[in-house]
Amino acid sequence: MSSVAVKTIEPPSLGGVTILCAPVQDWGLDEVPLASPSEVSGFATQKRREEHLTGRWLLGQSLRAWGIADLSVVEVVRDSLRAPSLAYIQGVWLRVALPHFSISHSDGWAFVALTGPEFNIGLDAEPVHRTLAENAYDMMAKSAELAFLRSSPTHVFQAWTGKEAVQKCLGKGMHLNPRDIGIPIGPGKHNISVENSNIELEYWCQNGYHLSLALRPATPVEPTAEERLLEDTRRAMEANPAWGVGCKTQRSGA
Repeated sequence: MSSVAVKTIEPPSLGGVTILCAPVQDWGLDEVPLASPSEVSGFATQKRREEHLTGRWLLGQSLRAWGIADLSVVEVVRDSLRAPSLAYIQGVWLRVALPHFSISHSDGWAFVALTGPEFNIGLDAEPVHRTLAENAYDMMAKSAELAFLRSSPTHVFQAWTGKEAVQKCLGKGMHLNPRDIGIPIGPGKHNISVENSNIELEYWCQNGYHLSLALRPATPVEPTAEERLLEDTRRAMEANPAWGVGCKTQRSGA
């Protein structure tokens, strides 16, 4: 694959976030260690395959910049709602907390936002030239918000990308109805509450795209069996410095 023009996007206000974007290309599976062959094989169109592979390739670049040089020790896993996250490959025995990420694709570009493990993150991007038919507004808004968007359609993609970012940040995607998410209209950073979660939401335009970024404090996750064993071992060693794990072998013969 020839060199790829990866660009960096800086959120105006929300710190601790890295955002990279790159044009969508067709990648070989051997070039994208974070892609799952079984998942890729299920895509119905070449466009979807290319978007997915570019997003996962860009995620790999983001992780390397974050400090994970060996991508073979991590994988992307999905929960019951299909929300993606990073996990160590079973048997690696690493406990360093992994970052959280969000991927978006639109109009031939892929975007990846990465932040530390203390936050969940959601990112969405749409080109500024895109329009949305008015009869689709009621699929994403209701009541006063719907009336406002109909009277001020220039703000529709702030609402659209903001709601998508919140859905991703909460890990629910379309399992959370966008009509139940109220988005403050106006540039800059906003604090909103959705389903008892406090979310920082920022909206801005850059490189010809509407961008929305959502952050919220991460929910503690249940430790894996490997993590519990490592923690038990650490506590045993702290309680008894002479304690150790090992084996003794005897060899016979000359």
